[in-house]
Amino acid sequence: MIKKTFFIFVLIIVSCSKKEVVNQVKQTIINPIAKCEDGFAGEFPCNDYDLLTHITLDEIAGENTQGNDSWGWVDPVTNNEYAIVCTNKGTSFIDITNPADAKIIGFLKTRTENSLWRDVKVYNDFAFIVSEADNHGMQIFNLNNLRGLVNIPVEFTADRDFTSFGSAHNIVINEDTGYAYPVGTSRSATYKGGPLFININNPFKPVNEGGFEDYAHDAQAVTYNGPDSDYSGREILIGSNETEVVIADVTDKQNPVKISSISYSNIGYTHQGWFTEDFRYFILGDELDERDKGLNTRTIVFDFTDLDNPKHHFDYSGPTAAIDHNGYVKDNLFFQASYTAGVRIIDISNIDAKSFTEVGFFDTYPENDNTAFNGAWNVYPYLPSGNIIISDINRGLFVIRKSKT
Repeated sequence: MIKKTFFIFVLIIVSCSKKEVVNQVKQTIINPIAKCEDGFAGEFPCNDYDLLTHITLDEIAGENTQGNDSWGWVDPVTNNEYAIVCTNKGTSFIDITNPADAKIIGFLKTRTENSLWRDVKVYNDFAFIVSEADNHGMQIFNLNNLRGLVNIPVEFTADRDFTSFGSAHNIVINEDTGYAYPVGTSRSATYKGGPLFININNPFKPVNEGGFEDYAHDAQAVTYNGPDSDYSGREILIGSNETEVVIADVTDKQNPVKISSISYSNIGYTHQGWFTEDFRYFILGDELDERDKGLNTRTIVFDFTDLDNPKHHFDYSGPTAAIDHNGYVKDNLFFQASYTAGVRIIDISNIDAKSFTEVGFFDTYPENDNTAFNGAWNVYPYLPSGNIIISDINRGLFVIRKSKT
């Protein structure tokens, strides 16, 4: 009995030790290739954000490559993290689990021709890619194809090409409902460039279920859980529609309803926006107001407490004259890709009191902060590791992380 008990105790110790080893193997030590010290990470101006890796456009897709959109994906089997980086030539997939040892897994060519505009979103381990290239439609790519490859990089083909529409400027997805909304499609088509309703619950068999006739340059689609109880549980789409923001109820795809719209002063081009996590406010970027109105980077904040009666809340002015492009909310931070000024990290916790505070930045375009279309196109701040993806028009992929104190 004593010997048996001792044997079981030894087995428990060995078992625990094995688990600890496995856990240690799974943990990736993240070391920056350049810490943010004295205002710089290598050649790049910064504040409180370190550089974890940088992969050039030549490395991503060869010569004469220009960067644009990006997104992220986490493999549900391995927990590996990937950057999905769009260029004028197509879409690249890069394993950034250990950013200092990032690996370009493969490349998916544009379906038709090269274009400066290509955008991607992810749903249920599939990437959905659109472009302003003529007749491009929507490429559908199973991201599980990235797993376990040895001879990399691979030239991939799409798992499905969905061609019920031609070009699109962007695509947004509501992951709760499994609907994709291509936006900025042809103005001469049925919905005049308004959001299309594509059911992607079966990614291999997408179904076109109509659209909303109101041109949208960009949008966000959510299952609403905010303060306006009239719309609880409804699918709400917020369109950034060139000259105004439009709020629509798209729950019934056969009968979408415009709820309200709101404009603002000194309009340049109503470009892109994002809800705060409590759905009380909508944070908007206007892409041309800095250039056309002579403003510093302006962020417009709306009070969406009552979706039927949206109100202008306040404007936040950034420290440079750079043009803001795409911005996303995570917790109480707003991550803003601001072209020549790189990515700005803005504390929005005092939004009720009409006060934002910049708490960090990483400038991927060190030449200047001019009002020009160079530098950071997009930022993706949602990886579980806390690492942040930046896609840059001129310099490709950056992965950054908040500096350790």
